[in-house]
Amino acid sequence: MTLPLHSYSAARRPVGRALVASALVLCGMAALSACDKTISITDKAAKPAASSPAAAAPASSAPASGAPAAGNSALQVVDSSAAQNGKTGNGGTVVGVAVQETPPQWVQLSAVQSPDLGSHLINVNQATLYRFDKDTARPSHSNCADDCAVTWPPVTIAEGGNVYLAGVDPKQIGAIRRDDGQVQVTVGGWPLYRFSGDSRPGDTKGQGIGGTWFAAGPTGEKSVK
Repeated sequence: MTLPLHSYSAARRPVGRALVASALVLCGMAALSACDKTISITDKAAKPAASSPAAAAPASSAPASGAPAAGNSALQVVDSSAAQNGKTGNGGTVVGVAVQETPPQWVQLSAVQSPDLGSHLINVNQATLYRFDKDTARPSHSNCADDCAVTWPPVTIAEGGNVYLAGVDPKQIGAIRRDDGQVQVTVGGWPLYRFSGDSRPGDTKGQGIGGTWFAAGPTGEKSVK
């Protein structure tokens, strides 16, 4: 399914919930379940070696290919927005420098357009989401921990939670277990992060930092123009 993208203005106005909802192409209500999928959490202990055949799998299939550890709770990927599913608020996702003390019960990933970056992802708070060149997508693995994860908070989610989508292909969504035990959402195999320096909706202050941090596109690609 090809889904339309939402837009920022040149002044980077916040993307309102009404805009996200109005621009989203939804599956018919009768067929909604066919648009959703369940994903397993790829445990770090099950991460294939770089030279293994599994490591050569396409990035879009990598998130779902790892065998989860016993007891891991699967996540549900829902091909419609949180609001369309009766959710209000932000599920517990924090903003800017605020510490994500507990994982959100649900997250939303939306694809938007901006004059500077083209197509890229935001969360339910309209915060830009980033990828790190020093991570890997085949297999999915985060190399941002400790102080790095304070500056670049991982997009985490509670086990058994829902990932709501607007303009993102459900096939691109995966999840990994970080070294600290938290579950991090991936797109196209790439782990997703916020930037603590982005305090307002539409901020992209993390773009290009260190030559390794870039806004993430809907399939995990770098969003650069």
